[in-house]
Amino acid sequence: MTQHQAEARLEQLGITLPKAVAPAANYVPARRSGSMIYIAGQVPTADGKDQYVGKVGRDVSIEDAQKAARLCAINILAQLRTALGGSLDSVVGCVRLGGFVNAAPEFGDHPKVINGASDLMVEVFGDAGRHARAAVGCSSLPRNVAVEVDAIFEVA
Repeated sequence: MTQHQAEARLEQLGITLPKAVAPAANYVPARRSGSMIYIAGQVPTADGKDQYVGKVGRDVSIEDAQKAARLCAINILAQLRTALGGSLDSVVGCVRLGGFVNAAPEFGDHPKVINGASDLMVEVFGDAGRHARAAVGCSSLPRNVAVEVDAIFEVA
């Protein structure tokens, strides 16, 4: 997919990005450095409420955790769009995702969970959405959400 098609692709996919959420602590949701934009970790919130709360592999299924990761990615795109002044069409590509899974100690399928976010980037940006990635398990996450994802994008 070429640059300047991300907004049309979101519409084709039937995805309406939410309003970007204000940070809950002393940080900024997005920071640009040259042609790179760093998006702070996003959690699976919708309409101001946390979704998918609990430990993956105990309280939350892999399928629901993938949905949580996808919701994190939608919130990432909302922050990115705000940082870019209202359009994703200047995105050159997704460079990296960092995925954190609030996992039960015996859980080991972290990459399958974070695929929920990775798949969305490819759906929206095509080959430009393919990225480097980390998918790690954590003993806890803020407010006990199941997943958190951060991102780095290159923009024109």
